[in-house]
Parts: sequence; C-alpha cells; structure tokens
Amino acid sequence: MSALLEVKGLNVSFRQDGRISQAVRGVSFTVNRGETVALVGESGSGKSVSALSTVSLLGDSAIVEGSVTYDGQEMIGASEQRLMDVRGNDISFIFQEPMTSLNPLHTIRKQMAESLALHQGLVGAAALERILELLVKVGIRDPETRLDAYPHQLSGGQRQRVMIAMALANKPDILIADEPTTALDVTIQAQILELLADLQREENMGMLFITHDLGIVRRIADRVCVMKAGEIVESGSTEEIFANPRHPYTRKLLAAEPKGRPDPVPAGAEEVARTDHLRVWFPIQRGFLRRTVGHVKAVNDASISVRAGETLGIVGESGSGKTTLALAIMRLIGSEGGITFRGEDVRSWSTRELRRLRKDMQIVFQDPFGSLSPRMTCAQIISEGLAIHKVDPHRAPRELVAEVMQEVGLDPATMDRYPHEFSGGQRQRIAIARAMVLRPRLLVLDEPTSALDMTVQVQIVALLRDLQRKYGLAYLFISHDLKVVRAMSHKVIVMRQGDVIEMGETEALFTNAQTDYTRSLIAAAG
Repeated sequence: MSALLEVKGLNVSFRQDGRISQAVRGVSFTVNRGETVALVGESGSGKSVSALSTVSLLGDSAIVEGSVTYDGQEMIGASEQRLMDVRGNDISFIFQEPMTSLNPLHTIRKQMAESLALHQGLVGAAALERILELLVKVGIRDPETRLDAYPHQLSGGQRQRVMIAMALANKPDILIADEPTTALDVTIQAQILELLADLQREENMGMLFITHDLGIVRRIADRVCVMKAGEIVESGSTEEIFANPRHPYTRKLLAAEPKGRPDPVPAGAEEVARTDHLRVWFPIQRGFLRRTVGHVKAVNDASISVRAGETLGIVGESGSGKTTLALAIMRLIGSEGGITFRGEDVRSWSTRELRRLRKDMQIVFQDPFGSLSPRMTCAQIISEGLAIHKVDPHRAPRELVAEVMQEVGLDPATMDRYPHEFSGGQRQRIAIARAMVLRPRLLVLDEPTSALDMTVQVQIVALLRDLQRKYGLAYLFISHDLKVVRAMSHKVIVMRQGDVIEMGETEALFTNAQTDYTRSLIAAAG
C-alpha cells in the first residue's frame, strides 16, 4: 500500500516579537489510502500545526523544515499555484467549530457553490444538483429547505454536516479532521463519526484525525501517533497502543477519565433551589402586527430540587432546554411557575430585590476564553464582583484574590497576567475563582469541561468536588459528556425538546434507564 501522505522530519517554528519558538520537532508519519491515522495529545502538543503544515496553511511567521509529500510530490516549498490545486481538491479539512469556518453572511447554497465553481467549474443547475447530492449524502434532511439558510439557523450537528459536505465536494484523497466532534452532543458525535467512517469506505480516502479524546480514537482509527510538546512520543496500531502503551505519557492519557463518585449529601441538607412546574415559552410572532402564532417550548413543566452539597446533572442534546432551565432558575430570563431559593419564593421579586441574591447564584461557562475579558488582568476579573456585592469590604481585594486563586490551584503571583497568557485549564480555574470569591450557595456549571483536554477535565472535576465538600455548594451541572456527569452528579435529569423525560439517582439512571432516549444517550457515550 503506497503512502498518500508522507511526513518526514517535520520541524515548525514561529517568529514572534523577535524571538523564535519551536512548535513541532522531528515529526514523521504516513497516511495510506483507505486508512485513518489519529494524532492525539493535549492542547499545544503540535497536532494541528503538523496537519496545517501539510499544505502550507501556517502563515508567514512560520518556519517549516523537513519533507511533506502528497502522492509522491513535495509540498514544502511548492509553488502557490500547486498548493492551491491541492488544497480543498486533493486534501480537504474539517475543523472543530463550523461557526468560525462558515461565513455567517452567506447562505449554505452560496458557500458550497463557490467551492464547486472554484475547483470543478460547476455552476447553475449542475452545481445545485451536486450540492443537493452532497447534503443528502451527509444526512441533511430535506436539503432543499436548508439551501438558503445561514449558518446560525442550523444546529451544531447540521453545521458540521455542511462542513463535511464542503470538504467532500471535490472528492479528496485525504481528509484532515481537526477535532470535528468536540463541541457536539454525544448522539450527534456518534452520528458524525459513523458518517465519516462510511464516507471514507465509500470514497477510499485516507483520513488524518486530530483529537484529544481517546474514546473516539479507539472507535475510528487504524493507527495512532501520540504527540507531546511537539514530538511524537509513541506510535503504532490502535489495538497495540491501547493494549500495551509503552510511553508514560500515553499511559497518562489512557488513564485520564473522570472516575469515582461525589461525597454523599449530608443528612438534613438545606434545599437551595427548587422549581415547581417551571416553563419557558418563547412566542413566535409573524406579520406586520407581530401577532403571536405559536410558541417555542424551550422548557415545559420542569419540577426539580437541589440541596446544599448536592450536584444535579442536566443532560440532553443541544436545544433540549438545559441551559434555559438554569438561566430561568437564576432569574436571568422570564419564566412561569414556581422558583424557590433557600426557602424564599423569588418568582415575583423585582430586579432590585434580586440583587442581594446575585452573589449566591453564580455561573461558569463552557468557553473560558470567551467568558473572560481579554482587556482585564486575572486579578481584575476575579475581583470585579467584590465591590459590586460588598463582599468582605474590610479586606484588600488583592488579598481575597490571592486566597481564592490558591484555593482553585492557581499561583497568586500570576494575578496580573491577562487571559491569553494562561492555558485552557488555567482559564477555566480563573472562571471558577471569579464565581467562588463571592462564596455562592448555588453554582451553575454550563459545559465547564467540554472544551478541555481529558487530563485537564480530570483535574477540574477533582477541584469541583473539593470545593463542594469544603463549602457545601449546590451544583447544577449541565453537560453532554455522560462520563463527567456520572462522576460529578448525585441525581440526573434527562431533557428532550424542553421536557424532563427522566429523573433519578445517578447510578440507578445509568444502570437501569427507563426511556429509549436515555438509553440511546448512554449507548452513544460508549
């Protein structure tokens, strides 16, 4: 079997502020026709840089040395015209977040038509026929109704399917998939992986699959290359790597899975939050007079309870109402039904009355970079709420910041750095510190680990357990990662299309799910 893509002794460095930093050192691997090679490792290990080097997509600051051949032809130093011919035609990319890869100002029809016109010269009816054929192939239902949709009008899974359709439009020999399922629900993730495997078999493509999730690697890859600090530290068949990992770093990655269970909820623990028949319906308005013609039932009749020291896991696919339910409990969006916080009915409270409760209800979001101001230092971010809520006014804010940074595992000496100077896991710790400095009673954790490497996930789960044990925190833990939910939660509710379809103790629900939908979620999580 001849190697379609061969990388030998690849070195990549970047010039920045007069300095040169090396990102990739001596990387070598091959991708054969019809096989999947996985590049795995933590963020910053050089996976994406290695992949982007194959067709010179790294920009002018990059210094690339070594050899990259596609179908026997050297790509490093190739003419721009040769690279343009290969990019998107012979070697195609799918990236992690389709919202940043698709143009938000153009319809799906226009974006796909541009690619077909550029690479195949297809226009008009011929292009439309090919677009519809591709959308059907990647599992978009009723593609005719989606042609004139903009990216924001599609779900995450649909956007990723469109990206796959665009990548396959020109029948590439090699597909490079860079974390293509990280931001997706478990059921959608399973569908996308199955789709990629089917398409690969049909087209006999080679695939370079970049991920930090070894569960996905086991399911999809033929061979694995493990990267650390810019180098491949171990490679071999998937079966061999999983059965007999030789390098300590590989063993560390394989062991990086949230384990154990949370501490039992103390007897007689206070009920922190409760909802009774809560619903959030958004009106659908049409016509010149904006008459209400129906409702989007984002949350429909949800009755839940969470106590001090208890974690309530909330699971379900995107759009099921998980985050909407949490925001309604925090009184950040309007709702109907009962909301009780620490024994007080807060449903009818005014904004002024709610202000005294705000410090007791805090939230940590999925993307720690997007939720932290890039113009503020770590100290400014963490201390911002102290003055607003007048927390411990007799102590210096920097003293409180240093204390909470130590508590979440950050070095107080770094408090004057900006978010971009921290790793993803450190940024998530800053977000947790920002919430914890106010000493809340209820913490909403909205996908707090899904953007993080597996080893960092384990650390964040351990940190959250420690904080809950120390302060008796009540958690609403929203996630599509059922392994993390199982490790964190005392009780779990399953949501689908706004309805709570199942609720129960975590172990009982995972071992004896009562609905087909819950069983499908658990099966998709592997």
